[in-house]
Amino acid sequence: MAALDWSQCPAVESVPGKLSGAWVFRGTRMPVETVFLNLEAGMSVEEITEVFDVTADEVRAVLQFAVASLATRPLVAA
Repeated sequence: MAALDWSQCPAVESVPGKLSGAWVFRGTRMPVETVFLNLEAGMSVEEITEVFDVTADEVRAVLQFAVASLATRPLVAA
């Protein structure tokens, strides 16, 4: 996954000493990366919210931020 500037996403935070400063959903210890790994594994947003301590709105905010951020990047030929 491309490195994004998560500091611009209000739904997440990085706190030194909390999961080694990984980007997590604000007020939780759930890494943002967990959403993408579980979506890749075939889980739906609804399933993710049932298993993890996040809301559908929080997951959608992260997904929308990622889509918007990646949409502004130039495509790189493989």
